[in-house]
Amino acid sequence: MPVLDRVIAAATDFYTRGRAAAADQRPGAAVRLFRQALSRLARAPEPEDEPAVGVTELRTRVLISLAAAEAEVTSTEAGLAHLEAAETVRLELPKGGLRSSLRLIISLQRAVVVMRAGRFADALVLYDVVLPTIESEVDDGFLLLVRTLNNRALVHMALNKPAAAHVDLSRALTLAVDHGHTLLEAKIRQNLGDHAQLLGDVPEALRNYEEAARLFGAVMPGSLLVVRLDQARALLTAGLGEEAARHLDEALPQLRANGSGQHIAEAEVARAAAALLEGDFALARKFSSAARRRFLRRGNTTWAEIAGLARLRADANEVLTTHDARSTPRLPAELVALAERLSALGVRDEAAVARLLAVRLLLRREEIDEAAEMLARVPKPRETTPIDHRMLFRLCRAEVAVATGRPRAALAQARAGLRELGMIRDRMGGLDLVCGTAVHGEELGRLAMRLVLRRARRNAAGARRMFAWLERTRAQVYRYEPLPVIEDPVLSQHITEMRHLQRTIQRARLDGEPVKVLEQRYSALQHEASRLGWYTSPWGRPRPVATPDEVVEQLGDRVLVSLVPYNGQLYSVVVDRGSFRLLKLGPYHDIVETAKQLHADLDALAPDHLPPMLAETVAASAVRRADKLDALISASLVKTLDDRELVIVPIGQLYAMPWGALPSLRGHPVSIAPSATAWIAAKRAADTGPVLLAGGPGVPGAVGEVSKLRSVYPDARLVEGTDATSTTVLQALDGTRLAHLVAHGAHEPANALFSRLELVDGPLFAHETARLSRPPERVVLAACELAMSHIRPGEEALGFAGTLLASGSHTVIGAVARVGDRAAADTMADLHRRLAEGTPPALALAEAIAVDPLRRPFVCLGAG
Repeated sequence: MPVLDRVIAAATDFYTRGRAAAADQRPGAAVRLFRQALSRLARAPEPEDEPAVGVTELRTRVLISLAAAEAEVTSTEAGLAHLEAAETVRLELPKGGLRSSLRLIISLQRAVVVMRAGRFADALVLYDVVLPTIESEVDDGFLLLVRTLNNRALVHMALNKPAAAHVDLSRALTLAVDHGHTLLEAKIRQNLGDHAQLLGDVPEALRNYEEAARLFGAVMPGSLLVVRLDQARALLTAGLGEEAARHLDEALPQLRANGSGQHIAEAEVARAAAALLEGDFALARKFSSAARRRFLRRGNTTWAEIAGLARLRADANEVLTTHDARSTPRLPAELVALAERLSALGVRDEAAVARLLAVRLLLRREEIDEAAEMLARVPKPRETTPIDHRMLFRLCRAEVAVATGRPRAALAQARAGLRELGMIRDRMGGLDLVCGTAVHGEELGRLAMRLVLRRARRNAAGARRMFAWLERTRAQVYRYEPLPVIEDPVLSQHITEMRHLQRTIQRARLDGEPVKVLEQRYSALQHEASRLGWYTSPWGRPRPVATPDEVVEQLGDRVLVSLVPYNGQLYSVVVDRGSFRLLKLGPYHDIVETAKQLHADLDALAPDHLPPMLAETVAASAVRRADKLDALISASLVKTLDDRELVIVPIGQLYAMPWGALPSLRGHPVSIAPSATAWIAAKRAADTGPVLLAGGPGVPGAVGEVSKLRSVYPDARLVEGTDATSTTVLQALDGTRLAHLVAHGAHEPANALFSRLELVDGPLFAHETARLSRPPERVVLAACELAMSHIRPGEEALGFAGTLLASGSHTVIGAVARVGDRAAADTMADLHRRLAEGTPPALALAEAIAVDPLRRPFVCLGAG
């Protein structure tokens, strides 16, 4: 083989491998391979008679590809310099089709590099110039046309032109599908996810990302990392900072290994945003500063300023949280200067955020006129403005209104903001996605509550208004009527494998075998199942928030107490026979701490065979704490109760309060509801269907002998022993009037939807009960801690019991602490005897636990 042919063959091999690396999102490796290709071409001998067209063409193509990879790894200017070099080499070719087509490719690559640098207006001009040429002059230019349409759609989205973007994406997708090009279809699906996210449709975005991930997995696994980055951004929109952080922490090491500087830095900005949602300002500064340095090295000014905004957001939020705005006098000016730079770059929403943060800091410094003037310079949000930016805009308007003595205007902003947030929530799929959005309206809700609470102290009308606002701002997930489920076979497969793994892990632990690999697989499946659950079907149809008049009508003779903390104190709005009044109960943090201590005492007191002296000591401690809580909370509430049922809407850690252990409430019917709206929905029980008695494995003593309850419910369906599988129990739950479930259970605070009941073949997850078409009307959980909840912003309580309630069950009775076997068995026997006699659940439970309230920490959730 002649020397020239050998050189071209070697260079072509490096070039081909470099393109494969670049396509697989490994730009660092691509740069090395392209440079080796150029090095080989530099050794090509000069022909004696005419230019070596093959060498010139290949050198041009290598430089074009190197430009894109170098722009990702090093800087935009380095990439553009390689394109200039490619243009110089191209001109050495003889005039004709090849020379013209390479000119077109160079122009398109220049548009890509400029677009990745954030210079979107420049990129759009380039695409608009090149596209007509592709369509009219390039024969069989399918690939070039689709890629160009796809990239121009990205530019349209960056310039806030979603309609134009959708036109390009739809046309590109049709062409890719018609030609059977899986890789291009995957890229377009990914961009359709970005488009849906831009419009605030998070489930549709996640659905497209998951489809893109499936396609990429078949043809280009390296691109999965970039899809995970996009998924994390969607989760941030939905307020799920912890879940987004998990995605990014998994992706970042692999992105660093691949050497994609742009994607690494973008992931670091997203990770900073996740840290901000979680309140970790130091971590947000760390990631945003690292990203900014990386963008500056690459010459990407737009993204560097966006990363700078993330860093200043961390500084500003920390100042606002500590209420010490005077400690950083230069911060408002820095934010304003950044806003000017962002505006000049055409990044409007981020520029608005910078000004809004400056507004909040100026208000804290009592520079009210300056703050109002600054706010007037912030444009109104657009259709595509992210929901967290919209909430910040409403919050600033409300805070300026408060500072200028216009509380009604402030409340109007809060009302409008929460309405916007509700519209976003209504589009969500999956229970945790619906819950997550509350975080964006948290501060706005708190501001409204402060304003109405001040008025509520004065008269009954103020207390009534306070109650209405409480219903607007808390536990919104429980006001949805679940829609029919669209089953997903992949989700079902993940749940089945998780069940098997959980069982395998338990056996391995008993045998002393290592379980680390099994636990890692279980965790990965849990993440996948969560992700699929976000969009397989919409969560539910929203019901309107209950009005005070509706609550009064439905309560009848009952008394409802809605708790709310304010200024270090715990207050309650009491609704009693049509009247509304506000009561100040006691120091909030003291109450929460005492409730924690009581909970610990009850856990310690639970074992059946505790030594008498230890039991006496622990019981005495529990009695003291119960007496203290009684004095702080319930004593003032029960004076007018007589024998009437009490409905309590708790907050935070008071969801786990064993209310029946408080002396004033001993033997008194108490129902715990996430909100009055949720209580009204739960109250509408049909009381039809069969009774289910189900018992899991390994439950000792009489509590595990569910067959004994057949004497109370002779027609009940009994599922126990080897028959008590997750599939059998889940099917039996559907459509039951009353379900008694006795099994070992576990509450998962980190992922409450995977709290579980242990059955013969492994766990039955809360996640699965959310997909029942007809959830059981009443459920008794004779298992430890399954009435526990993980509390998210907005008082959204998630757990096994909470999932049942949100899915449509009317009443759930369960324990909020550990329970001894004997105590559990006795409680269940007393409870079911009364329920079978027709006693309402709250009263039946109150009478059952009054015998020994410290060892029977059960609560009645939902309707009593």
